[in-house]
Amino acid sequence: MQARICIYRNHERVHMTREFACPSKTREMQTNHFDSTIWNDFVFRDDDIIISTYAKSGTTWMQQIIGQMLLGPNPELPTNQISPWVDLRVPPKAVKLPELEAQAHRRFLKTHLPVDALVFSPKAKYLYIGRDGRDVVWSLHNHHLNGNEAYYDVLNNSPGLVGPPMERCDPDIHRYWQTWFERDGHPHWSLWDNVRSWWAIRDLPNVKLIHFNDLKRDMRRQMAEIAAFLAIEVDPDDWDEIALYCSFDWMRAHGDKAVPLGGAMWEGGASTFINKGVNGRWQSILSDAESAAYEERAKAELGGECARWLASGERV
Repeated sequence: MQARICIYRNHERVHMTREFACPSKTREMQTNHFDSTIWNDFVFRDDDIIISTYAKSGTTWMQQIIGQMLLGPNPELPTNQISPWVDLRVPPKAVKLPELEAQAHRRFLKTHLPVDALVFSPKAKYLYIGRDGRDVVWSLHNHHLNGNEAYYDVLNNSPGLVGPPMERCDPDIHRYWQTWFERDGHPHWSLWDNVRSWWAIRDLPNVKLIHFNDLKRDMRRQMAEIAAFLAIEVDPDDWDEIALYCSFDWMRAHGDKAVPLGGAMWEGGASTFINKGVNGRWQSILSDAESAAYEERAKAELGGECARWLASGERV
């Protein structure tokens, strides 16, 4: 990864202080899902918030958390409309960029790209959420399996498709896992590339790594830490209501506000998209040998410290 010099003092961009390497974009990703070129023309603001994951690691959950802390508490807040997935190739950037430029509130945006396919800005603050790859795949399978005809039509028939169309989902979760593992994320994208790129910049002052397990274990504490990192002032009297609107049960019941397109592209709607947020479902399906193979691959791809963090959230 190439680097440029970014200048910070106390998390603010200034003219002179300590210097450190900051990542530069080195490639484009254009698939049935991605158009990374949109970031080349995106104009950053000093307070932008970028929420990133591989996928199915708490992205929508984090968007809801940020939205409610910034603009709530508000049960009618249309998070799914005001916090788009920037590098999703639909709608095209000619439509999406003017909409983002017109937003007057502090922007909080979503990406699933690895760092080296982004334009990384010292103006923005970045939240990256990790989750064990086995849990990711079980959630991803539910997401893919329940995609309806509108889901495939948008991905495969919208103008500008680069590469092969999105495949229909294999209903067998074990085979789905084997394909994903053996073909480096197929039919989606590489987990290892994604996690490795964000882990490499974890010490930059405008980057914060969060783990799905920690959000599940103590959402209120994580929310307070995130608010401090983003310099969001939350009225103490609002925390209980904000936490309610960020709960899985509330989001599942009000998916028209939280879930992309209100869940319209999935059979079962928002309740399918949000699903359960449960870890460990793979334990009854994967053999001990398959699970061990995943763990060894994670160490080989990411290094021991990063692999341990991805599995559990543990940081040395």
